[in-house]
Amino acid sequence: MSIPQTGGGPIEHSDQLAEYLAAGCKPRDDWRIGTEHEKFGYCKQSLKPIPYDGTASIFAVLDGLRQRHGWAPVEEAGKLIGLTKDGANVSLEPGGQLELSGAPLATIHETCDEVNAHLKDVRDIADTLGVGFIGLGAAPIWSYEDMPMMPKGRYTLMRDYMDRVGTMGKSMMFRTCTVQVNLDFESEADMVKKMRVAIALQPVATALFANSPFFDGDVNGHKSWRSRVWRDLDPDRTGTLPFVFEEGFGFQRWVDYALDVPMYFVYRDGTYIDALGQSFRDFLAGNLPALPGEVPTLSDWADHLTTIFPEARVKQFIEMRGADGGPWRRLCALPAFWVGLMYDKSALDAAWDLVKHWDDETREALRIAASEDGLQARTHGIDMHELARQTLAISERGLKARARAGVGGLVTDETHFLNALKESVESGKVPADELLDRYHGVWDGDLKQIYQDFSY
Repeated sequence: MSIPQTGGGPIEHSDQLAEYLAAGCKPRDDWRIGTEHEKFGYCKQSLKPIPYDGTASIFAVLDGLRQRHGWAPVEEAGKLIGLTKDGANVSLEPGGQLELSGAPLATIHETCDEVNAHLKDVRDIADTLGVGFIGLGAAPIWSYEDMPMMPKGRYTLMRDYMDRVGTMGKSMMFRTCTVQVNLDFESEADMVKKMRVAIALQPVATALFANSPFFDGDVNGHKSWRSRVWRDLDPDRTGTLPFVFEEGFGFQRWVDYALDVPMYFVYRDGTYIDALGQSFRDFLAGNLPALPGEVPTLSDWADHLTTIFPEARVKQFIEMRGADGGPWRRLCALPAFWVGLMYDKSALDAAWDLVKHWDDETREALRIAASEDGLQARTHGIDMHELARQTLAISERGLKARARAGVGGLVTDETHFLNALKESVESGKVPADELLDRYHGVWDGDLKQIYQDFSY
């Protein structure tokens, strides 16, 4: 999750909240791609999650990256909790999941090179420590009690709050991993169309990247258990957001929504101050119980926006949030999928034409069906396999139209990054199906084999 913001000055009038979002508008030539991906670390000998401290630990991995690969440290209360380098950062999820938040880059070629370099560097360190990393949507065997707690004040607050508002918040925090893509918009109207397409087609991404059919040591009945977890986390800050499709949606409507999401914290002088369940509206009026008499800064607003977790969200860019952590090849496929849909006007128009007639009930039903059945999902007269085929074809056309060459011009565009997804559409099988085939086949029900066969 995000490293806390600082500065920005006090908010003097409410218009600044929407202005902050609008400041993300960029001309098309300045659009960039940011890829984020999380992975589980484990001890190769015990197959248990690695702790924060110790010889084979999260700290040792971070410190190794700092010393051997030129990353600068990020600390909280004297603890190393992240790294930064060249516009990218490495951060920790609550259970020690290691996350790369990539730099904003111009092409999929560049973002894929970044991902590859990061994973090679991590493996370089991990191999010396007897540590492995694996990309899955959910921890297949480990219990909540098995998971370490990272030394970040934000997570202590969130953990204590989760049981008050849902049933699966701690499962999300400690035992899931995702891959996300951040994309730019040109104008408010462009943001609106992209958000509508992003929310509507997030189930397709969920289905294509489904990679969490195991939980608590057994088959869980879903292709994406990670997606299932998000449905019972906290209704105030999750979901498919019907208001995005209403007339008049724009930056101000997102502000109105965000102001109604209860707060988690306020960050001051390196410390997270408990504001659980309190109102940012009260904060604007100087009536926040956690900080009586103080008004928020723009950095407080930026932090609050990071505590909202719908299927896609608006900050100064749009964040696609519907994909499981997964194999190496698919870490490049996800940004390719969304860039193809979003960064070519004709492709974006075609994607919107595909979904514009759906109602709220249909979109939510697709979300549920995707988590349960992957490409085999069928609901409200929609065949997910066929929908994925159509969506992928639009994305491929969009990438061809972008015509961003790579490898010194030897590769004419970015379409080859979709190959893993095209294979899924051709076969009807996503990563979860491969995992289940092995579980019922060569693994003979032994889930420990997953670490040997699918680690990075």
